[in-house]
Amino acid sequence: MPDLIAAAAAGAQLEHGLLMSLFVIFVAAKILAEIFERLHQPAVVGEIIAGILIGPSVFNWVQPSVTTATLAEIGVILLMFSVGLETEPRAILSVGKSAVKVAVLGVVFPFVLGAAAVFLGAPLLGLSAPMVPALFVGAAMVATSVGITARVLADMNLLSHQSARIILAAAVIDDVLALLVLATVSGVASGSGINWLQVGVTAAMALTFVVFITLAGTRIINYAAPKIERLHTHNPLFIAALALCLGLAWLSESIGIAAIIGAFLAGMVLADRSDQEHLLHKTEALVHMWLPFFLVNIGMQLNISVFKNGMVIAAAVVITILAVIGKYYGGILGARDLGKRSARQIGMGMVPRGEVGIVAAQMGIAMGALDENLYAVVLFMAVATTLLAPPFLRRFFAGEEELPVAEGSTPQEPVVEDQPFRVH
Repeated sequence: MPDLIAAAAAGAQLEHGLLMSLFVIFVAAKILAEIFERLHQPAVVGEIIAGILIGPSVFNWVQPSVTTATLAEIGVILLMFSVGLETEPRAILSVGKSAVKVAVLGVVFPFVLGAAAVFLGAPLLGLSAPMVPALFVGAAMVATSVGITARVLADMNLLSHQSARIILAAAVIDDVLALLVLATVSGVASGSGINWLQVGVTAAMALTFVVFITLAGTRIINYAAPKIERLHTHNPLFIAALALCLGLAWLSESIGIAAIIGAFLAGMVLADRSDQEHLLHKTEALVHMWLPFFLVNIGMQLNISVFKNGMVIAAAVVITILAVIGKYYGGILGARDLGKRSARQIGMGMVPRGEVGIVAAQMGIAMGALDENLYAVVLFMAVATTLLAPPFLRRFFAGEEELPVAEGSTPQEPVVEDQPFRVH
């Protein structure tokens, strides 16, 4: 009996602490979001800074944990599901060529710049065997956290804009490529070498999954929806939509690509019925509840107390600058046929690393590929790029209206009149 009483008391204390953490995270996020909105700055920046303030860096009111990470995952999954509900498959397919170029160049540039910087700076960083750490830092700089960009564009009602469509399509391709880069680098780091067969199978599975859902998903939904709507449960199609979101997110993660890709695809195949069934309106209520946990969690990951070494600070700044340059100019070169303004919008939209860079850093330190200093450098880069991008996105998209791609048009026939962009 005493053991049961003690266990019950411990459980109650744990629940009390959890509820307090949820309260602090949610309220802090909303307060900072309101402040930044009043300053005419993106609310997402305020919510990330809220995480820095309440996390280990400043007040230490809430510690990052499995619970906060889980809530963050739910938040970004729902966000990308809502983004998918505003994105029809044909809109993504219409910008495919530009999206591929943006994604490929946005992977190659950051990887080469990051790996080269660590390899050349190895003596200053105290690395006796720099090859593996250099490859891992390069890999951490590859993937884009499209959730941040998507939120900024959603707040501006620009998800139907041509540049937004290219960013979303490129992010899906980008995630598949990042998976292959991480798998290859992890094989090198583990010492077992690269299993090219496994890499090939993983790539084939990821591509098959994305292509199948994009091409066949809407037809399957159109066939199943009338039958689902005859169910007696309340809001049957909305319940089925949430089940599809979670199911495809799980399948996506099982394959090895980010869960948010599956959630985005789930929303996309339901886009034709979004307005008719008010799916977007219902989902946005959930997004407003859960998204702050995702944004605050990014900020909480950064503990500025680790930056006591001047060399670590310098490395963090250099890597962050290279991470911005790599994605920004990769996007600009990939979209240069669309005009200078559109190319800049797309390049900046690919800059945030967010939770994707943090996951890569955690993999690196777990495998022993990164030491504490490089781990801190990658974390700083992930958070800093996420904070830097939204203000520039708002500036680059200022004055824009939704400009859908005309049916049958291609990225080489831009809707926006602009002069071709050339890099000198």
